[in-house]
Amino acid sequence: MTVPPVAFVKERHDAPPGFFEVEAAGLRWLAVPGGVPVVEPLEVSAGRLVTPRLEPVPPTGAAADELGRRLAIIHDAGARHFGVPPDGWETDGFIGTIELPHALEPVESWGAFYSAYRIQPYVRTAYDKGTIDGAQLAVFERLCRRLEADVYDDPAERPSRIHGDLWSGNVFWTARGVHLIDPAAHGGHRETDLAMLGLFGMPQLERVLRAYDEAHPLTDGWRDRVGLHRLHPLLTHLVMFGTAYVAPAVAMARKYG
Repeated sequence: MTVPPVAFVKERHDAPPGFFEVEAAGLRWLAVPGGVPVVEPLEVSAGRLVTPRLEPVPPTGAAADELGRRLAIIHDAGARHFGVPPDGWETDGFIGTIELPHALEPVESWGAFYSAYRIQPYVRTAYDKGTIDGAQLAVFERLCRRLEADVYDDPAERPSRIHGDLWSGNVFWTARGVHLIDPAAHGGHRETDLAMLGLFGMPQLERVLRAYDEAHPLTDGWRDRVGLHRLHPLLTHLVMFGTAYVAPAVAMARKYG
C-alpha cells in the first residue's frame, strides 16, 4: 500500500505477534464520540502501523481544559471489567516494548487486578533477572496483599476505558486540538491515566485535572493515590531499563504497603 505523504509510519521488523494490531484495536476503542480525538489507524500489519501525521503546536490553557473534559468522556464510556482488552482483541497487549497482561475474565476488584496483572508479573521478572533482591521482593508482596484486601478500592468506581500509557509524550497538542497516540488501552481505573499524565512532567497539568474534576468529580483522596498508580509504569521501566528504577519503585511500594 502506498503511504500518503501526510501519514506517519511506525515500523518494527522484529515486532512480536500482535504488537501493532493491539495498538490499532486500542486506538479504535478509545475513539469515543465527544472524547479526546485519537489518531486513526490507516493501515496495520505485523510490522507497521500507519496513522495520520500530526503537526505539534504549543499547549494552551484552553486546549488543556478541553483535554480534561474530553478525557472524562472516554473514561465514562466504560469497560466490561478491570483488565479487559480493547474490543476486537482477545489476548495480551504491550506497553512500550514489553508485554502488558490483560484479564480475559472478570477479577474481583481493581486492587486484585492491579496486584495480579500490573505488579506481580513485572516484579517476578525483575527478581528472576536479579534486578531486585529478596528483601525488595518482600516489599512488593506486602503491597500486593493490601491491594488484594481491597484497601485501595472504592466500590463506586466502575471500570473505565483508559489509554493505559498516558504520559505527556502520548498527548499530542495540535492546532485542531489535543490528540492521543500510542495507547496500551484496557479496562482500568481512571486515576491511572491521570497519575500517568504527571509522571514525567506535563504542561498545563493542573488545568487538565481541574477541567476533568468539573466534568466527572474525582473521589476524595485521589491525590494521595497518585504514587500507587504510578508504580506500574515505574515497574515497566525497571524491567526495560534496569537498576536506575529500583529505588523509586521500592520506595513507592513501601509507601502504600
